[in-house]
Amino acid sequence: MTLRSGAGRDDAQGNFWQQIGGRPTFERLVRRFYEGVQTDDVLWPMYPEHDLEGAIQRLAGFLEQYWGGPTTYSDERGHPRLRMRHMPFTVTPEARDRWLHHMRTAVDELELSPLHDATLWAYLDRAAHAMVNAPGA
Repeated sequence: MTLRSGAGRDDAQGNFWQQIGGRPTFERLVRRFYEGVQTDDVLWPMYPEHDLEGAIQRLAGFLEQYWGGPTTYSDERGHPRLRMRHMPFTVTPEARDRWLHHMRTAVDELELSPLHDATLWAYLDRAAHAMVNAPGA
């Protein structure tokens, strides 16, 4: 996945990150997503319970940078290399679908415009499918 440039890349309408509310929106999205993940017996074991806040900040930072926000994620962590970072985890189609379920709940609660919702969801869906690295059971 290509990481988009930061906040300097604006058009007349502003970038997607600005249009949907910036950092507060992405933080709400990710916090709601992790509320669901914590109840999921397939996904929760893959996440760093001891560093949940760190995981929240990393995902929010990645997403906000991807969508035109500050470049903090790359400044602190370098290129995202999503597939490489997910290789230590067994990501099956079931895990992908559960991830998408919790993310869909979180996106729905943002109550974005239909265009913004579809744009964000299309990316999240593609990204989730790209992370599968193991066959289903």
